[in-house]
Amino acid sequence: MSETTTSAANKPWHGVLVATTLPFTEDLAVDYDAYAEHVRWLAANGCHGVSPNGSLGEYQTLDDAERAKVVTTAIAAAPAGFTVMPGIAAYGALQARKWAEQAADAGAHAVMLLPPNAYRGGRDSVLDHYRTVAQVGLPIVAYNNPIDTRIDLTPDLLAELHGEGLIVGVKEFTGDVRRFYEIKELAPELDVLVGSDDVVLELGIAGAVGWVAGYPNAIPQATMELYTAAVNRDLAKALPLYRDLHPLLRWDSKTEFVHAIKLSMDLAGRQGGPCRPPRVPLAAALVDRITLATRDALAKGYR
Repeated sequence: MSETTTSAANKPWHGVLVATTLPFTEDLAVDYDAYAEHVRWLAANGCHGVSPNGSLGEYQTLDDAERAKVVTTAIAAAPAGFTVMPGIAAYGALQARKWAEQAADAGAHAVMLLPPNAYRGGRDSVLDHYRTVAQVGLPIVAYNNPIDTRIDLTPDLLAELHGEGLIVGVKEFTGDVRRFYEIKELAPELDVLVGSDDVVLELGIAGAVGWVAGYPNAIPQATMELYTAAVNRDLAKALPLYRDLHPLLRWDSKTEFVHAIKLSMDLAGRQGGPCRPPRVPLAAALVDRITLATRDALAKGYR
């Protein structure tokens, strides 16, 4: 059994957890059957789990019933040993705790939690946020995305959250690969997960134990191969893969990441499809750039 598989079995937030896109019908209703099929397909292609209701899943556009059903659909579709770690982001702690309770009742293995969503609170509000949600009892992976939340979970703040037993890991999305080392100095036992596709090699080599990933939605086998080579520090294998895939992976950290990954899915024969407002169709120039990068990767045999 590989090291990655063993870790995933012991700590379900380890390994490659796909931040799943959400398929919509032509009239922009959630296509739950297609979503269930996508979860099963990711499992069949070697991924370790999924993280529904993240930014890539357009959770902000879902009503409460839709958001809850996405979680139950993922859990029902997941085979044994396949992690479901829902995103439970919300404006405040009370709403986030409600989503943590829903995830627990549905049978989720862990949850992923942003700081207060859109409210630029100080340190005390962040600590209260995580303390309140931790009362539910599910393992919490913090999600550090200061670009969207305007709150930076700095290494010292992460160490405080971990020291209180509030979080087990962090999805690190700043793109600053130097942070890994400071986090591990201040909180050696805190698990760091790759949070952006375009730094998977750097953080894999550094010692990340997981990847909350976007592009496995389109090319799971190639991205799984890249992650495995990176965490095993097999540079002879990882570097050529990374160079070939980076023109795609970098879209995960751009504003158009949902559009880009859904378009790549369509080109790869998967159901990406449309996005809900406020996202509108991409400009033709961006479509051309994403299409070119996707077709180049597919032409090289990456799936």
